[in-house]
Amino acid sequence: MLLLAGCGLFSGKEDDETVGWSAQRLYGEAKDAMSSKEWAKAIKYFEKLEARFPYGRFAQQAQLEVAYCNFKDGERASAIAAADRFIKLYPNHPNVDYAYYLKGLINFNDLTGFLTSVTTPDMTDRDPKASREAFESFKEVVTRFPESKYAADSALRMRYLVNALAANEVHVARYYMKRTAYVAAANRAQYAIQHYPQAPAVEDAMAILVKAYDALGMTELRDSADRVLRTNFPNSIFLKGGSRKVDVPWWRLWDPNW
Repeated sequence: MLLLAGCGLFSGKEDDETVGWSAQRLYGEAKDAMSSKEWAKAIKYFEKLEARFPYGRFAQQAQLEVAYCNFKDGERASAIAAADRFIKLYPNHPNVDYAYYLKGLINFNDLTGFLTSVTTPDMTDRDPKASREAFESFKEVVTRFPESKYAADSALRMRYLVNALAANEVHVARYYMKRTAYVAAANRAQYAIQHYPQAPAVEDAMAILVKAYDALGMTELRDSADRVLRTNFPNSIFLKGGSRKVDVPWWRLWDPNW
């Protein structure tokens, strides 16, 4: 009876249709699954390929394909893990630039909620970690592989990310200003100015810095920041708002609800 039961369990086991397939066939079937957007199926084939033929050229490419398929399937953590694994195992591979680029795209794609929140009243609960990681990945492509076909797009995405990160720092600084946490506001404004000096949000950061120093009674630092703002942004809206009364500094006229 035990023998018969064992045979019954064995016969019920699902057959592996890929038994005996060559590396080339496994790769081809996986690519066909990708063309049909059957990401889970493609991943299964690629993983079998890597397990059975770990030292072939198809296995190396399969690791990159697994990262991409996980990315398209919405499995961000698995996609990043696969890209990181490829970078670690094959740091000199001709396609390692793509691995960095793909890793950047995965994190960049995760910014939908972060960037959408720019238009909401409060986004201080958003963690810009994904943006920073995306920036670092794209930076690797631009600096290490300037001739890469992904370099131009990486550079564009870096500029976009710089603006987004700077805007996030300014938003947090405003949040602190509204809660009279002036030291924290000044620190976040300074961070934006120092780390993202070319971003449009620097003008806002400078204005926040002036107001924070004024609230803290740090007049020398306030006047110094004010001079920098006037020198670099002579047509700033914040300066125009203060020009209505000569005897009152512009930061005293700042709308408290801004």
